[in-house]
Amino acid sequence: MVYIAVMGHGVVGSGVVEVLQQNHAGITSRSKEDIRVKYILDLREFPDLPYADRFTKDFEVIVGDPEVKVVVETMGGLHPAYEYVKRCLRAGKSVATSNKELVACKGAELLRIARDNNVNFLFEASVGGGIPILRPISQCLAANDIFEIVGILNGTTNFILTKMIREQMSFADALTLAQELGYAERDPSADIEGQDACRKICILASLAFGKHVYPEQVGTDGITKITLTDVEYAGSDNCVIKLIGRAKILDGGHIFSAVYPALVSRESQLSSVDDVFNAVMVRGNAIGDVIFYGRGAGKLPTASAVVADVIDCVKHLSARKYLFWEDGKEGYVSDPLEDNTRLYVRAKTEDKTAAAEEIRRTFEDARILSRPCEDRQELAFITPMSTERTLRRELAALTSLRVESILHVLD
Repeated sequence: MVYIAVMGHGVVGSGVVEVLQQNHAGITSRSKEDIRVKYILDLREFPDLPYADRFTKDFEVIVGDPEVKVVVETMGGLHPAYEYVKRCLRAGKSVATSNKELVACKGAELLRIARDNNVNFLFEASVGGGIPILRPISQCLAANDIFEIVGILNGTTNFILTKMIREQMSFADALTLAQELGYAERDPSADIEGQDACRKICILASLAFGKHVYPEQVGTDGITKITLTDVEYAGSDNCVIKLIGRAKILDGGHIFSAVYPALVSRESQLSSVDDVFNAVMVRGNAIGDVIFYGRGAGKLPTASAVVADVIDCVKHLSARKYLFWEDGKEGYVSDPLEDNTRLYVRAKTEDKTAAAEEIRRTFEDARILSRPCEDRQELAFITPMSTERTLRRELAALTSLRVESILHVLD
């Protein structure tokens, strides 16, 4: 018998307990061990649950019990999760977590502590919820040199954008609907400002490229400024707007990483990923493009990924899984503004003809867009390819128009 502890009995934590109980026979068969929850750490009371006797409010009980071999962290946030996980690893206990903020901010350090104490720190559920992605990258695609990862990493923003595209729903109304359906939190800022996707692309980039990419190194934009006008212009160019997380290896070994709303061609597989679904495209030099698709969140899908990590930890109580990356060095991640890109630009102007002429003088091969019921003082276009820094400098120098919206165009 192997005892585990679960820290946090919220949506995911309670799902972990549910999956362990509901699928106990199959889990025992696959792990070759009888896995039992000995403690559940939470400050709240749950007197009506059949396992109410396992709750504790004292972390010291968990970290000090030598019978507990694996600890599940589903509290969320950075503190006290970071301090608790670090102490568990140093106490010789493996840890499985769904906490993307913890892994994105402290992953390199915690992986090093796990290695030094011959235990495992696993976090499959931190990126794709129930979508398997980290294990395939580290194992199934191990023979590849991965050179790019690009994907739709946040279900809440994808749901909002889908409603805007399909039903011409305003951003505010789509957000309210997402909150009513439970897809968005009361405070949705981590989703709609791009922070959630940023943490996920940090984890993916760190694993794929071997050095830690921190959230503050990733250029991050959310979807709060996107309007139905932008959606219409994108549609006129056979595109849809998606919040994209992207990381790639540049010449010289540096990493580019960013999160931004982008125009995605309807010919791209990512364009058809709608509602709360996520998709991650991994590009390797041997395999080509591989896409992982599914629901990126939810109680039981996320819990299933956490329990899979628990099983892996139990199978490797006396050995380590090879999951590791080094800490990043200064200057390892490039300035996002130095990336070559095309930009979609929407602007206001008093003289459309003069503005179009200035655009063509400034941006050779720029494409002017149009939409039904276009405002006479409105103009939208797509720039040619150049570094984002150069494009923004040239946009700032335009005198005949006032820029109101800038989005990337996914190549």
